[in-house]
This record gives sequence, structure tokens and C-alpha cells, in this order.
Amino acid sequence: MIVTQDLEVRVGARTLLNAPGQHLRVQPGDRIGLVGRNGAGKTTTMRILSGETEPYGGQVVRSGEIGYLPQDSKEGDIDQSARDRILSARGLDQLRSSMDRQQELMESGTDAQRDAAIGKYSRLEERYSALGGYEADSEAARICDGLGLPQRILDQPLKTLSGGQRRRVELAQILFAATAGSGRSQTTLLLDEPTNHLDADSIHWLRGFLQKHEGGLIMISHDVELLNDVVNKVWFLDAVRGEADVYNMTWKKYLDARSTDEARRRREKANAEKKADALRKQAAKLGAKATKAAAAKQMIARADKMIDALDEVRQEDKYAAITFPEPAPCGKTPLFAKGLTKMYGSLEVFVGVDLAIDRGSRVVVLGFNGAGKTTLLKLLAGVERTDGEGGLVSGHGLKIGYFAQEHDTIDQNATVWENAVNACPDSGEQDLRGLLGAFMFTGEQLNQPAGTLSGGEQTRLALATLVSSRANVLLLDEPTNNLDPQSREQVLNALRTYTGAVVLVTHDPGAVQALEPERVIVLPDGDEDLWSDAYMEIVELA
Repeated sequence: MIVTQDLEVRVGARTLLNAPGQHLRVQPGDRIGLVGRNGAGKTTTMRILSGETEPYGGQVVRSGEIGYLPQDSKEGDIDQSARDRILSARGLDQLRSSMDRQQELMESGTDAQRDAAIGKYSRLEERYSALGGYEADSEAARICDGLGLPQRILDQPLKTLSGGQRRRVELAQILFAATAGSGRSQTTLLLDEPTNHLDADSIHWLRGFLQKHEGGLIMISHDVELLNDVVNKVWFLDAVRGEADVYNMTWKKYLDARSTDEARRRREKANAEKKADALRKQAAKLGAKATKAAAAKQMIARADKMIDALDEVRQEDKYAAITFPEPAPCGKTPLFAKGLTKMYGSLEVFVGVDLAIDRGSRVVVLGFNGAGKTTLLKLLAGVERTDGEGGLVSGHGLKIGYFAQEHDTIDQNATVWENAVNACPDSGEQDLRGLLGAFMFTGEQLNQPAGTLSGGEQTRLALATLVSSRANVLLLDEPTNNLDPQSREQVLNALRTYTGAVVLVTHDPGAVQALEPERVIVLPDGDEDLWSDAYMEIVELA
């Protein structure tokens, strides 16, 4: 259970949220959708509710277990196996290690060591059993299977997994901790964009898990279908008013109620303004006569009171005007890749991938999670080096613009302004301010550290830095992740109109349709083919 008291959320000088009293409350059985446009404070509020950061004002009271999946989850020990990472949710990995140690002492230790080990092993086993240790492997396997994690990767170190696979491991760990066998089925889950990197089948499985979850749930997601099927309450963060509206209803009923409420407010405002205008005009006529001055003042007061009594009409949220750069002139084939190979230790990701990126070409990279899609873009961007003898050949006039799905191109410790200056050193101050303003970064937010931005805001900042690059080859890795529907549509429009070359990695069918690809590369084999609509069936599963 989580209860806030006079919660105030700020970032720098900006007040994102004022929630007086115990306005926000999460109890077992509550499945809350936390919504609002990018920059409204959803991720910041979630961090505060989880206890990861402190609020500017007020307090958060937590009781029971909390399972928090941040939007940019960073795993700890990357040498740890995926299986141990999942089992660590209940401390079972350490218990197993301790039990193994006592087992060794019972078999090979001295008599005194053996007697002590028997007692310790008994106590450890009792604790292990109470935490559901003997059923843990099958429970973990069921969750991993549901999230599309193959059994073969569970014994691999985390450092050998792709970003998408690591994200699934983090989600599996949190869900494993909240299963019935853990004795913590009342855990409050705080999930920030849980469907990132999930395919359609995994999202379907997750939907069923969350619908059956007995504890509380707060979820930030731009997956409208998931919200519609799971949530029974909605918290809407109003970016204009800095307030949270609480709706005790399902997603569909919330959308209908909000639409009806806004229509009512607009109608009442129009009627009140019409009546108030009539009163003011009448007061103006009366005011010309000294004997009627008091009556005129009363009419004006009535008109003002009539307007003041109205419910506030919610202002429309502003959205970024997202565009891609005008590409610089280049030769026929600005970038050619030959024999790209990537290995992690003895594990082969892909071998000998060839790709010619011609001027204005449009290519989609497909493959299952872990097939190396992100790695291929990193090699093309020069962020990583090929392990084989192959390499890149830069054509005449090549200018690469790279968008990393984990926002690796952004310096998390630098401010928004410093990131823009570093990415566009040749741009003037006014041009940069105009550029950032178009992407909705103004005023004090320019001095905000990039690491404190939400995932959607970081996506906007990364896209903004591409605009001044005049890139003629864009390497885009999940560019629509973390974006609200309006901002996502802006990115899709930018894809439709961009005239340079694009190499795209995405789970978003809408992004593929907007790109209208000519070719497809299927990993890990690296096979190249002309695009056909038959490949759309794999996009969501890739």
C-alpha cells in the first residue's frame, strides 16, 4: 500500500505536481494507469512513489513489498547469470550458494565442521522452502517463457544479452518476486513502460499476469490496449495545471468521462461568458448615469462572480514539432558495410553481414530479441567495432545521425543545453534555442540535467540533436519508444517526409508503415531481401 500526504513534485524550478492531502492512494486490487503527456512528471512521480528519490514537499508512506521497474533499468552485476538475477528477487540465489557450501562441508569437512554444517543447512533449507525455493525454477521458467526469454539464455551472463533481453530479465525478476509462491502476492508493482522490448505474444501474457495480480499496480504505458484491458483507475497528470486528476474507473470509461466533462466545461464557459458579456454591456449603459452607478457595479460584480465560479477548462497540451534534418548532399552509396561480425566471448551474435546503404534508401532490420539488431546499428554508427576482418566504407559526403534506444548518445550528467551544444557545435545560440523550443525545451528546463528527464523527454532531446546534424543516413533504434501518442505520430510524420537514407530497428508496425521500406535485413543470418508486406507479420514478434 502507498499513500501520499501533501505531495509536491518539482524538477528544478518547475512544479510538476501538487497533490494536497492524501490525494494519491494505492491499495491491493488497485490497477492504476498513470497517464499524461511527455514531461508531465509521470516517471519522476513513479520514482518518488518507489522511494528511489525524495519529493520536494510532503511525504510518501509505504507498507508491504514494492516491486519497481524503472524506464531505464540498470542491472547491477553484469557477470551474474540471468537465472540468478531472477532468483535474487527472493534472495534464493544467495541461499542456494550457502546451501551448496554447507553441503560441501558435510561431505568433506571435519567432524566439528560437519556437525555445524548440518545445523546451518537445516536452517537454510527451512528458509529456502518457505520462500518457495523448490518450486522457484518452474515458476521462473514459466515467467521467462511468458516474456519470450528462451531457456538457453538463462545461464548466460547478463553482459552477453541484448538490451531487450536484459529488460525482460529485469521485468521477470520483479514479477517472480510478486508470484504466489513467494508469499508476496500483495506486492505493489510500479511499472514504467513494461512493454518496451516485448513482442505481441509477451504483451498478451503480461496482460493476463497483471489482470490476476492481487496487490496494487501503478503502470505508465503508451500501450492503449494494455491500459484498456488492465487498469481500473486512472491518474491523469495535467502538465498545464500541475495537478493530478483521479478517476475511479476503467480506461475506456475514463476517456468517455473526460471527453464528456471537457465538453460540459466548454459549453458552460460559453454560456457564462455570453451572459457575463450581456451584464457588462448593460452595466456600461447604466454607469453613464450617476444615479445608476451602484447598480452598474453590482452587475459587473455578478458577471465576474459568474466567470470565477466556472470549473476550469483544461488547456490543450502542447506537443513537440518533431522533424528530421534536411540531408546534406552525398554520393550514390554514402555507407557500405562488409563482413560485419560480432561475438560476446565464444557466443556468436552474427557473422559476415553485408549492407549497402544507398542515398535515400529505406531499410528495416528484423530478428528475434538477441539476434543483434541494436548491435548492428552500433557497428554502422561506429560506436562498436566489428570482431572480424570486415568494416565500414564511408562514401562521399557521409553524415550519420544515430538514435540509440537506450539514449546512449546523451550525456546524462550534462544539462539539456550542454547536450545540444555538444551535438551541434556549429549552431548559433539563437538557432539552438529555437530548435530546443520546437522540441518543447525552454526556460529553466534547459539547465536541467539530462539524467533527470523522463524517457519520453530524453527521446525528444535525442531527436532534437539529430535535426542540426544534416545527417543523410539515419540509424534509428526504436525511435517511438516512451512517446505519448501525439509525439509518436510526429515521429511517424517525420519518417514519411525524410528524404535521406534510414536504417530502422523497431517493434512498432506504424513506424514501418510510415517508412515504406524498400529492403529488409533479417538477423542473425544477415539475409537481405526486398521488402514485402509478408514481413509485417514478424515486426511485432521481432
